[in-house]
Parts: sequence; C-alpha cells; structure tokens
Amino acid sequence: MFNIRVYGLLLNINNEVLVSDELVKGKYFTKFCGGGLEHGEGTIDCLKREFMEEMNLEVDIIEHLYTTDIYQKSAFNPEHQLISIYYEVKALHEISIPIKQNPFDFSDEQLRTHELSGQTESFRFIKWEEFSAESLTFPIDKIAATAFKRKKLSAISRIL
Repeated sequence: MFNIRVYGLLLNINNEVLVSDELVKGKYFTKFCGGGLEHGEGTIDCLKREFMEEMNLEVDIIEHLYTTDIYQKSAFNPEHQLISIYYEVKALHEISIPIKQNPFDFSDEQLRTHELSGQTESFRFIKWEEFSAESLTFPIDKIAATAFKRKKLSAISRIL
C-alpha cells in the first residue's frame, strides 16, 4: 500500500528553516511540516490544509522541490511504502502559535495530549547556517533538506 505525504519547507525572513518536533507513540522525531494526502485532495490543497490544521497558518506554494525517487518504507507501518512530495512555501501572515527555541520542548499540556492521543508536536526554526540533513530524522527528509540547501546555495552563487 502507498502512503502519500506532502511537506512544506519554509524559510523565514531571518533565514531560518521551520521544522516540527513530534512525539508519536513514545518516538521522538524532527521533520518538515505537512502530512498525509486525503482521498479526493490534490497535493497543494493537502499542504495548505496541513499548515492550517497544525499551525493556523496560510501558506503560498513557491515551487516543487523534490518527490521521492527511492523506495522508502514507512517508519510507522512496514506494510506501507511512502511517496513524499516537498514544496517550498512562504507564510502569508505572521505565525501566531508558539515557536520553541529547543527541540522537543513540549508544554505540560502537550504532554497530556500525548498521553491521551499518542501524539503531540511543537515547532521551531533552525538557523540556515546550522540547518542540514542531520537536523531531521527521516531518510527521505534528509534528501529533501540537501536538495533545498543545494538549490538555495546555487541561487545565491548565481546572484554573486
């Protein structure tokens, strides 16, 4: 079975990359914002919905960055093969939810939510100079991160 995931890479005006730190069923991981495609939904609509659900944030799609081109088994269901699609996005307004400074900095309320639902998340920015594939947990996110860094560095070198 295929599991289609859609993620947004957001670089803010301070040259920081947005990531989601999550605790799901006792497992900690850092990933890009986004989630699963629902039946009848296009990838861009999915990504916009995910940002609204997770962050109450409207985003605009800048461009497609990367789509899975390797076999990737789901970390949560070994029967599923992941197809992940990554877009560069920009926020259409200021982020209104709390942004954390440290990884996995969950409030007591968030930890209670995890106890009830099995999952919680917090968001933070990573400075561009410190951002790399190693900033993320999942192999396919690491590939997307490398592609994003390469694309941005190439754009900068063309300007210079």
